[in-house]
Amino acid sequence: MKNPLYPLLACLALFAGSCRSPHATPKQKLMWLDCSANWQRFSSPDSIRHYAAKCREAGITDLVLDLKCPSGEVVYPSSEAPQIKVWKGFERPDFDFVGTFIEAARTNGLGIYGSFNTFAEGHGIFRRGPIYDRPEWEAVNYVPGRGLLRQSEIPGKSILFANPALPEVQEHEIAVFREAAARYDLDGILLDRARYDNIQSDFSDFSRRAFEAYVGEPLERFPEDIYAWEADGEGGWKRREGRWFRKWIEWRASVIHGFFARTKEALAEVAPKLKFGAYTGAWYPSYYEVGVNWATPSYDPSEEFDWATPEYRDYGYADLLDIYTNGNYYWPVTVEEYRSRNAAHRNETDSEVQRGDHLSVEGGCRYSRRLLGGRPFIGGMYVEDYRRDTVQFKRAVEMNLRESDGVMIFDIVHIIDRDWWGPLRRAIAAAETTQNETH
Repeated sequence: MKNPLYPLLACLALFAGSCRSPHATPKQKLMWLDCSANWQRFSSPDSIRHYAAKCREAGITDLVLDLKCPSGEVVYPSSEAPQIKVWKGFERPDFDFVGTFIEAARTNGLGIYGSFNTFAEGHGIFRRGPIYDRPEWEAVNYVPGRGLLRQSEIPGKSILFANPALPEVQEHEIAVFREAAARYDLDGILLDRARYDNIQSDFSDFSRRAFEAYVGEPLERFPEDIYAWEADGEGGWKRREGRWFRKWIEWRASVIHGFFARTKEALAEVAPKLKFGAYTGAWYPSYYEVGVNWATPSYDPSEEFDWATPEYRDYGYADLLDIYTNGNYYWPVTVEEYRSRNAAHRNETDSEVQRGDHLSVEGGCRYSRRLLGGRPFIGGMYVEDYRRDTVQFKRAVEMNLRESDGVMIFDIVHIIDRDWWGPLRRAIAAAETTQNETH
């Protein structure tokens, strides 16, 4: 039930914001609230209210609350997915967790988005999640030196992905989104991990048949017609691309694009005013490895990259989104800093190390701006990239706010553990001061 004072509180919050920033509209400042990392801390309504107030005091405008964990479980009673009640031996008391967060957000004049670890459906270390009950969902990876392995067969693998191409998997995810959108008074929904696991995934029989239907002819050798892993002579592996590699990359992007289009339509049916968005890595030149084209279709990557077909641009999903945040997860803040280090960097989803100006906060934001055709986006940052260096952290916050349309802080657990509320507050205030001076 909505508090009748919510509209008044929201208006007061907006008024306060306009007083702080008379010459420019304040940019969104999102604080991400990870499911497992904050499990015990957010185990009582008082704690939730406390940290919502801390976020407001620091200058945060919106919370992003994980509703579906990497294990595939959700944090509320659901008829579509199992509810997580115990994590690492701690049982959360029985209260309306999501409703309490929404109330705390509204009381503090904050927006609140629900986030979903979309195609993550199991935790391999703790052996829990829907994928253990539905093994037919499990993605099959093409592992160097090992061949084709189901995700749960890969030693040490923690987050287990379902195959995004399976219709029943897509139907499940959309049903979870629809349920949450209909039940809770959220401002929007953000899809995280709405992608393939990595370049190794998915090489199941289903994906082979679906791809053959896509290209209109059978493959003679699979997966070698896509690519083959070969020993590099130095203890590692290199990828030898086959005849169908580029078309495979295109097809995977078409799968994710189609899923986003269906999700947007399904959510509009149950919550027409809900904002639909996504969170991805900012490293576009290698993000094709996870089947995602987050650019606008007006951008043609085939003019710059040999992995892209001319048709790849058709599956850019930026135009489907109401809100988008990327991950500029780099130590160098400026392009100049990156160039001075001339360092190779390997992002979470990369099969190889990468180089380029986009591997800095400034460069990542500017690159994203170009690929998005001027569409608004929120620059994201990973707090642990800066560890004990509050100066670099502050500069990264300010750079994201200067070069994008906001900032997303991942994750609140690091702000709390390092007690960086002060540096965060000062960085936001400094960026807003600069913003006002330029208007």
